[in-house]
Amino acid sequence: VGVESIETIRTHEIIVLELRGPRVLMAMFVGMALAVAGATFQSMLRNPLADPYLLGISSGAACGAVIALMLGWSFLPLAASVGALLSATVVVIISHRSGRMHPHTLVLAGVVVNAFLASVIAVLIAFSSADATRGIIFWLMGNVSTQSITVLSMIAMCVLGSIALLFWKARNLDLLAQGESVAKQLGLEVEGYKWFLLVVTSLLTGVVVAYNGLIGFVGLIVPHIGRFLFGSDNRFLIPIAALLGAIVMVVADTLARTIIAPSELPVGAITALAGGPFFLLLLRRARHSFT
Repeated sequence: VGVESIETIRTHEIIVLELRGPRVLMAMFVGMALAVAGATFQSMLRNPLADPYLLGISSGAACGAVIALMLGWSFLPLAASVGALLSATVVVIISHRSGRMHPHTLVLAGVVVNAFLASVIAVLIAFSSADATRGIIFWLMGNVSTQSITVLSMIAMCVLGSIALLFWKARNLDLLAQGESVAKQLGLEVEGYKWFLLVVTSLLTGVVVAYNGLIGFVGLIVPHIGRFLFGSDNRFLIPIAALLGAIVMVVADTLARTIIAPSELPVGAITALAGGPFFLLLLRRARHSFT
C-alpha cells in the first residue's frame, strides 16, 4: 500500500508540475499579453473596437510564424512579432487615409488585412505536407500549449517586461487617449511614442501567437471589463487588464479542456463564442470618438 501511495503521489506531482502547471502559466501569460495589448490599442487609437485579433495583428503574427516554420527558422517569436508589427502598421495607415479615424474604418481595415493574410496562410499551407497541415490548422484555431520551462521563462520575460514598459509609460498613454493634438500641446512626442507602443504590443502579440495560435476577443472584452470596474486611467487599467486577462484565459482553457473530455476544444473557439456577441454590441454603440 505504501509503494502504491508513493506512486500515486508521484503521478499527481507529474500531472501538476509537468502538465497542468505549465499549461496554467501559459494560459495566464497569453491572457495577460492579449488583454494588455487590447487595452493599449484602445487607448492609443481612441477606439473601443481596437483589439489585436480584430485589427489583423494576430493574423500578421500567425503569418510570420507560418513563414518561419516553412523556412525552417527556429526563433518563432521574432518572426511572429515582425509579422504583427507590419500588419499593425498597415492597418493604422489604411484607417488614417480618409482623415479622422472612425471605428468602422478601423474595423474595415482590420477585416481587409485579416482576409489578405488568411489567403497568404492558406497558400503556404497548400505547400505543406498532410501532417504539417493538420498541425498548423489546429494551431491556428488557438490552443494553449504546454511548453518547457525554458520556453515559459522566455515568454514570461517578454510578456512581463513588455507590460512593465507599458505601465512605465502609462501616463503618456492617458495623454494620447485625449487626442493627438492635446498630447502634443502637453509636450508628448506623439509619433515616436506611437511607434514605441506598436513595437511593444507587437512583441506581446507575437510571442503568444507563435506558440498558441490565434485566440480572439480576449483583447477586446477584458479591457472593457477593467474600464467599467476601475476607470480609464491606464496606470490602473494596465495591471487590472493583465490580472483579468489571466483569469479569463485560465477559465477559457479549463472549459476547452473539460467540456468534451477526454477530447479537447480549441480555446480560440471558446473565446470567440463569448466575444462575438460582445463585439456586435460594441459595434452598434461605436461613435466617432472614444472616451
